[in-house]
Amino acid sequence: MSTDNPYGTSYAPSNVTVNTASQALTPVEQVPVPVEMATPGEIRDVTTQSFPQEVIADSRNQPVLVDFWAPWCGPCKQLAPVLERVVSESQGRVKLVKMNIDDHPSIAGQLGIQSIPAVIAFKNGKPVDGFMGVQPDGKIREFIARVAGPAPSELELTAALETGLEALAKSDYETAYPIFDAVIQVQPENEKALAGLAECLIAGGQLDQAKEVLAQVPEAKQSAPEVVSAQTKIALHEQAATMGDPKVLQARIDADPK
Repeated sequence: MSTDNPYGTSYAPSNVTVNTASQALTPVEQVPVPVEMATPGEIRDVTTQSFPQEVIADSRNQPVLVDFWAPWCGPCKQLAPVLERVVSESQGRVKLVKMNIDDHPSIAGQLGIQSIPAVIAFKNGKPVDGFMGVQPDGKIREFIARVAGPAPSELELTAALETGLEALAKSDYETAYPIFDAVIQVQPENEKALAGLAECLIAGGQLDQAKEVLAQVPEAKQSAPEVVSAQTKIALHEQAATMGDPKVLQARIDADPK
């Protein structure tokens, strides 16, 4: 396997070897790749070219699991559906990407991977942990908890939501937005968090994005006061936009109060 590194620095010290006898990787040096964060998305393939953005950069936002696989690998096909299901259950605590080592061997070579399937967790721009071979659901959940921390409890989520609502009431959108976003990652149908996030977007003039957020509210919760309030604000903003420049209207009123 090639050990050429297109990024000009080593992903792992030369004495680090990942093989079937080792169930965890030794932490290695951070790769200095100056790129912007990517928006977390659904499970997808990464290439040598997209690796800096999809893995290194995005891992500074949330842990990224890289599933190294190949089309000829039977155990890879066994692991994939289990891994994807458990990651989906984590509700945004980690992101999963897949890398075909036949098409893109250099990254696996720099990590010293000698056997697949291999799953490597990246966090804060560097590989921090990993496992080899097919693993049961429970072991993968333990691995995710080790990398991303335990899932927040209902009490913690409720407290976070209250903090977000308090910030929203004070028009502190900079504080409220990430709180609502974090709650939605764990409870994607939480109407209060969705409505709160939409309110933040409305305040920033992002009406289309606010509509997309409100569209995620389940039909049974569309009549919730928070949701209706956000929808009403969007309607008022759109109506106001059709009335022309308010400065021109004010000038006309000043010139002719009647």
